[in-house]
Amino acid sequence: MRVKKLTKSYDGKNVVNGVDFEIPKGKVLSLIGPNGAGKSTVMGMISRLIASDTGVVEFQGKNIQQWKSRELSKRLAILTQSNNIQMKLTVRELVNFGRFPYSGSHLTEEDEVIVEKAIAYMELTQMQNQFIDELSGGQRQRAYIAMVIAQDTEYVLLDEPTNNLDIYHSTKMMQIVRRLCDELGKTVILVLHEINYAAFYSDYICAFVNGKIAKFGTVEEVMTKENLSQIYNVDFEIMKIEGKPLSIYY
Repeated sequence: MRVKKLTKSYDGKNVVNGVDFEIPKGKVLSLIGPNGAGKSTVMGMISRLIASDTGVVEFQGKNIQQWKSRELSKRLAILTQSNNIQMKLTVRELVNFGRFPYSGSHLTEEDEVIVEKAIAYMELTQMQNQFIDELSGGQRQRAYIAMVIAQDTEYVLLDEPTNNLDIYHSTKMMQIVRRLCDELGKTVILVLHEINYAAFYSDYICAFVNGKIAKFGTVEEVMTKENLSQIYNVDFEIMKIEGKPLSIYY
């Protein structure tokens, strides 16, 4: 997947300006940056939820806008910040939605097997018949990830997957992100505000400032005192835990 010269303006203000980068296949890529830097807007354009003003997202050699929705949904899954489903659904019914691009509302035996595996993978078997609105925030996030797994796409896009989760559940969520890549072979692109999660669980980082890419590279290349201080306009110090560069700011 290649992002080419994306721009987006709202009310005459550029929120994304000439963004250009390639998404490494089979890796975890985190989009970071201050509030208003344009990272969620870029994610929206990559997922086709937001139309770009200019530029193109090239997916498997073709403009992503040229893909039929059903075919694209077999290759790319997006989990947004807002997942407020109003219907009264059990965990299993929610996960079933992941098979919609393949079989619609009439699941086959193969679909049922895939759903079962996704539920088991996310350790939700014991609560698969519980209603979503009865679950904790962490359990609910796991159910949505199970739906994404059931969709069985090569690319998984997650917009702030730790949003509104406590430290325990945020860490568990990031461990799941890592497993999606390492165990299931997914290419994962996510928007994160917590840069230490980005550093510890990502392979690559794309940092945005004022709608432009400030830095792009491996974790080690981007997570330096100089880079982070420039990106966030705050003084940083870097230490390493388990060989990963983690930051503190003051």
